[in-house]
Amino acid sequence: MKLLSTLFLLLVPLLNNCVALALPLDCSDIFRQNPQQPSGVYTIYPIGATSAVQVFCDMSSLGGKWTVFQRRMDGSVNFYRPWSYYKTGFGNAAGEYWLGLANLYHLSCRKKFELLVVMEDFAGSKVYARYCWFSVGPESLGYPLRVSGFTDGGAGDSLSHHNGQKFSTFDKDQDSHSVNCARLFLGAFWYNNCHHTNPNGVYRWGADNTVNAVGVEWSKWKGHNYSLKAISFMIRPV
Repeated sequence: MKLLSTLFLLLVPLLNNCVALALPLDCSDIFRQNPQQPSGVYTIYPIGATSAVQVFCDMSSLGGKWTVFQRRMDGSVNFYRPWSYYKTGFGNAAGEYWLGLANLYHLSCRKKFELLVVMEDFAGSKVYARYCWFSVGPESLGYPLRVSGFTDGGAGDSLSHHNGQKFSTFDKDQDSHSVNCARLFLGAFWYNNCHHTNPNGVYRWGADNTVNAVGVEWSKWKGHNYSLKAISFMIRPV
């Protein structure tokens, strides 16, 4: 009986590890568990069993399995938020949201990802930009962006300009400009000096130059004063 008890105690950590390994890290794991799963909101665990977070999984675009970490679609969520919100995440996975820099960093530590950015204008035209490498570094380095390997889906390349940059918000200026780009363009992003894309800017309805370049923009497609109807950033393991 004592031997059986000892064996049980030794097996418990192993069983717990097996359960933890079964938890989906991202949407590709959810797809692997059931390839018939439709696009929608699912729960993933970027850090482990205690890190449950809801995300939208795109199971249809370019083969599916995409974990959406940023989504704008209707202006229902305020994206002009401080550092603490961008670190931990905010919004609603069924609508507009930001997954969180900490989650992106931990995902980047676990797997190698590619990036897909899909967008739509108010005339119904849809395009995308794809990058074969995407990662986010640790907070101690400013959560720097690493992105490369651009493939054009009609959108043009507005993101390579931001490669290597730290993330900035209105209360944490880490950009390459002499002023705070997040304050200047009413958003938060991996600003350089300042942006070619401003996906977390002010949600506006199409062409609008009343305040320069503050909208939800992808400049290589629509220029600096056209705010998109929708944009989503999503990642998938390579």
